[in-house]
Amino acid sequence: MKGQFASFPDSLNFILDTGSGGISLDSTRAAEFGLKPEPSDRSIRGIAGIRKVSFLNNQTLRLPNLVIDSLNFHINNYEILTNVYGERIDGIIGYSVISRYIIKLNYDSSIIEFWSQGNLKYPKGGYLLKPFISTLPVQIARVKDERTITTRFLYDIGAGMNMIFSTDFISDSSLLTKKKKFFNKEAEGLGGKIDMVITVIKEVKLGPYRFRKVPVYIFDDVYNATSYPYLGGLIGNDILRRFNVIMNYEKRDIHLLPNSHFKDPFDYAYTGLELYYIDGKVLVGDVAEKSPAEEAGLKEGDVVVSIDKNFSQNLQQYKYTLQSLKGKVKIIVTRDEQLLEIELKVKSIL
Repeated sequence: MKGQFASFPDSLNFILDTGSGGISLDSTRAAEFGLKPEPSDRSIRGIAGIRKVSFLNNQTLRLPNLVIDSLNFHINNYEILTNVYGERIDGIIGYSVISRYIIKLNYDSSIIEFWSQGNLKYPKGGYLLKPFISTLPVQIARVKDERTITTRFLYDIGAGMNMIFSTDFISDSSLLTKKKKFFNKEAEGLGGKIDMVITVIKEVKLGPYRFRKVPVYIFDDVYNATSYPYLGGLIGNDILRRFNVIMNYEKRDIHLLPNSHFKDPFDYAYTGLELYYIDGKVLVGDVAEKSPAEEAGLKEGDVVVSIDKNFSQNLQQYKYTLQSLKGKVKIIVTRDEQLLEIELKVKSIL
């Protein structure tokens, strides 16, 4: 979403994130604005690390027709998120803002509305979650595979996947069937990049809503970003985007209404290939071991010229193409000033 920091006229890109306990600004932007953040003893924790943060205190966020003051922005480097999204990410809006308003998220229209706190009649046909909210919303949900487990999960619209579990949770709960297939994958988050595996579980149940054959991520949670054993993991936006949402933290309410994406198929395509947009070019990032991308001969640092005759250099379009289970995809790359055409076979994780 678009916003402006303090009195600076630049239009900035923020991610709205229920998995964030505050509000933040990218360190590069802070430097461009000539700002000097104040050091602190506070730390933030992500999937790939823990770091102390500095703050720009008592600042203002300006949104269309709304000015939000008295905000303490912590400073973080969002270069990796910028590379992943293919457009500049300047900050993250979390609890510090979400807790002050009733926020409506319409994934059909891509409209976010901020309403003053107060009584609200929720639309018919949905379901009212009653999460525990300290700074982050924690919701009970059920997951099913070899066993059925009901436990607490972080409700995290800032995570771009279905669910994440720690290896400790998977080991202790015996959730998965013994012959489960795992596929290597790299993920990005606070602290940098981290290796994960992806697999499919039989069912996820959130409130009355059931999702079957759900792809999930599992990783060695060294920094305990998933807060195990208090939490089983997190529920991410590839499930949560299937609802139009009203977040009313004052009442401890999150209202879900199934939208046009509710029955969207999950992404079962697997290439083991990560793409990033850096300095105006789409580059091959991590190539997972024993993945279709490695078997095809792709290498980290290859510059992508086209995918299936698409020369647009649009990162999101390229990623969408690789998510389709269409069999073989032709990728043209440059490597050491040579032009190579590589045929990549897309596999299914089912």
